[in-house]
Amino acid sequence: MLQLMAQEKLSFAEAASKPRDLLVGTGEGIADQLEDYFTAGACDGFIIWPTVFPRMFEDFCRHVVPVLQRRGLYRTEYRGATLRENLRRP
Repeated sequence: MLQLMAQEKLSFAEAASKPRDLLVGTGEGIADQLEDYFTAGACDGFIIWPTVFPRMFEDFCRHVVPVLQRRGLYRTEYRGATLRENLRRP
């Protein structure tokens, strides 16, 4: 994202909304691709952009997130009890 912002002189919002490669497949297959990017050091996180709103978010949470959680790549618990506590920087 930072590379794209610098190369094309875009704001974060502009870079995030720029279309890129889409991941398509089963929950397991998409989790495989995300894991490959992450473990290779190609990224440190993802922006999930809806192609079909709002169903895409529901499908992602039901089919991809549990796979990533079983692999230890996505948290299963949060320290804080509120969103504010979890977004607070240490």
